[in-house]
Amino acid sequence: MASILESDEWQKAVAYEIKDEDIERSRKLIGYEQPSAAREWIQTATEDAIRNWAHACGDDNPLYCNPDYARGTRWGGVIAPGMMVGHLNSPMKGDPVPDEVKALRKSLFKGIHVFVSGSGWDFYRPVRPGDTIYSFGGEETCEVKQSEFAGRSVILTSRQVKVNQRAEVVAVYRVLRVLTERKTAAKKGKYAGIEPQRYEDEDIAKLDAIYEAEQVQGGAKRWFEDVEKGDSLGTMAKGPLTVTDVICFHSAGYGFVPYAPSVGRLAHRNRKRIPAFYVKNEYGVPDVAQRLHWDPLWAQAIGNPMAYDYGVMRENYLFHYLSDWAGDDAIITHVHDEIRKFNYMGDTQVITGEVLGKRTGDAGEALVDVAVRFTNQRGEETVRATATIAVPSRAHALPVYPEVPRELAEKAAAMMARHWELSRK
Repeated sequence: MASILESDEWQKAVAYEIKDEDIERSRKLIGYEQPSAAREWIQTATEDAIRNWAHACGDDNPLYCNPDYARGTRWGGVIAPGMMVGHLNSPMKGDPVPDEVKALRKSLFKGIHVFVSGSGWDFYRPVRPGDTIYSFGGEETCEVKQSEFAGRSVILTSRQVKVNQRAEVVAVYRVLRVLTERKTAAKKGKYAGIEPQRYEDEDIAKLDAIYEAEQVQGGAKRWFEDVEKGDSLGTMAKGPLTVTDVICFHSAGYGFVPYAPSVGRLAHRNRKRIPAFYVKNEYGVPDVAQRLHWDPLWAQAIGNPMAYDYGVMRENYLFHYLSDWAGDDAIITHVHDEIRKFNYMGDTQVITGEVLGKRTGDAGEALVDVAVRFTNQRGEETVRATATIAVPSRAHALPVYPEVPRELAEKAAAMMARHWELSRK
C-alpha cells in the first residue's frame, strides 16, 4: 500500500496547489450568471426516474413511488422528492460566453480537490413526470479560510436557478463547495486515526430496531394546531454506509456532471479532455479521481482514512427525513444544511430533529421551523440543518408554495425565451 501511495504517479496527482491567481480569477467571476449547458444523466423527469431517485435514498414514500396511490393525493399524481431537481438538467441555450470569462475559467483550480459542504434550498413548485429542467446561475461568493483538514482552502458558493419547460422557477439551489489541496490534507492526516467500524450482530439488531420503528406521516395531515415547540421529529437511521449505497445513488442519476465518468471510447475521450481528473490506480489503469468515494487507497492518498459518501447523499437523506415527518399534504419550502464531518464506509448516521417554533407567514401560511442533526456511531455531529415546512391548518387545509420573487421570475422567463429563440434557429 505504501509503495503505491508514494509512487511518482500519485505524488504528481496530489501535487497541485491553490494559487493566489486562481483565487483572484474566481472572485472576478462573482455575479456573472449564464445558462447551464450541462446535460445531466436525467433531463426529463419520469415516474421511473423519480421512483429510482427515491429508492436510491432509501425512501419508499408512495407519493414518489406509486402512481396509483399518488393519483389519490392532493397532487393528482407522482411528484419528485424536492432535492432531485438539483440533479436534473437539460442544456439551456444562451448567448456566447464572453472571451474574458472563458479566460478567467481556463484551468481554474486545476487538480484541486472539491467536495460539497452544504447547501441552501428555496422551493417554489414540484417536479412532475414530463417536466424537463433547465438552469442558469453562477458564483456568489469566494472566501479563503484555514482548515484543520487541509490548511488553506477556498470556499465557493454558487447559485443555480432551476426552471421547467414552462419557464416556471421550480427551485433555487445554493451549493457550498470546499476546495482543498490533496497533498496538504494527506500530510496533515487529521482523520488518520479513524479506524473502520466493525459491527456485531447485536449492533445490526439495534439499527434494525430503528428502521422498524420509523414512522411515515403519509396521507395523514400534520395539523399546524397540533405542532408544538420542542416536538420530536422522530428518529431515522441511514447505514452502515456501503459501496452499494454509492452505486445506488449513481444509478439514480447522480455524479455525472461536470466530470462525466464514462466507459471505453467515451472514457478515452474524457481522459483527453480533462487529463488531471484521471489518476492511475494500483494496477496502472487511469481512473477517475472521483473514485475516492469507493476506492480506499485513493481516499488515503488525499488525506482520508477510507472512502466516503457524497455530501449530496446525506442532503437527500435529510429531505427524506423531513418529508416522512411532514406528510404528503405539507410543503418543504426552505432547507439549509451544513456537512460538518465525512461519512466513511461503515459509518452509521442516526437522524433526529425537533420543532424550533411555528408561525404564520405574511400570506397566512402555517409555517413550522425545525432543526435536524445527523450523528454517527462515534457520537460526532456530521450534518446540521434547519428547514421551514408549510403544513395544513384548520384555516388552510392545503398549504401552497411561496411566490417566486418577481425579479427572479422575470429573469427566468427571459432566459427561457432566449433558449427557445435560439433553439428554433
